[in-house]
Amino acid sequence: MHEVTIDNVSYAYGSHQVLRDITLTAEAGDFICLLGPSGCGKSTLLRLLAGLSLPTSGSITLDGAAISGPGLDRGVVFQDYSLFPWMTAGQNIVLALEQAFPGKSRGEYREAAVGYLELVGLGGASEKLPGQMSGGMRQRAAIARAFAINSPVLLMDEPFGALDAITRAKLQDLLLQLWQQKEGERKTVFFVTHDVEEAILLANRIVVLGLNPGTIKGVFEVDLPRPRIRQELYLRDSFLGLRDRLVTLLHENILSELDEGRIVRSEGDSI
Repeated sequence: MHEVTIDNVSYAYGSHQVLRDITLTAEAGDFICLLGPSGCGKSTLLRLLAGLSLPTSGSITLDGAAISGPGLDRGVVFQDYSLFPWMTAGQNIVLALEQAFPGKSRGEYREAAVGYLELVGLGGASEKLPGQMSGGMRQRAAIARAFAINSPVLLMDEPFGALDAITRAKLQDLLLQLWQQKEGERKTVFFVTHDVEEAILLANRIVVLGLNPGTIKGVFEVDLPRPRIRQELYLRDSFLGLRDRLVTLLHENILSELDEGRIVRSEGDSI
């Protein structure tokens, strides 16, 4: 089923509370974007979903089973690529494939790895080490690895943030294409972003987190038909209206934090 349930989750790092009372359910095949300013706990929530950290209170379950650690049922793409630097791009993907699908031949793994690298535009980079690739290339290799293990749940922490605008748009389209190929087999996706327009393009629902500590300020349904063509979205009143509502909520949240003194604003800062 791939249903993820976050039930009244809070998380504290020492005496600092990062998240408070987060309750959210992602149905199988849902695509949820987590949107909010820096420091609101978006990446922390993704780490909890990945099982890399455990909630201070509350619970997170996948199909009713508690998430208590990492697992192959959840693929993760981090901001910092997370490739083994001593392995080539192809070897990084082969290692993931060996863990996810044991019992195949080395040749089958290598062939599959090259195929996934070609999928993200890195067909000629299989033998390159991460240190020989640009930041954008390394991130694309990390995305290829996440696609390769074919986990039913995909957790993505600003995966396109380091990419140029053209590559970013291509990979957004690729992600949507892969996600919506077979409706009954769609992955459940949690996608962290700062970008309002990216969230609207990708998501079924957008969850806006506030600051200090991170709490849910709003959940917005994205009622736009799929497949979504970015050039057409800007012509839709529903797109423009949702974008304005999201920007206003984010702006109001930051201003309220400034008024309450929980964000220190230095001279010259602008909102």
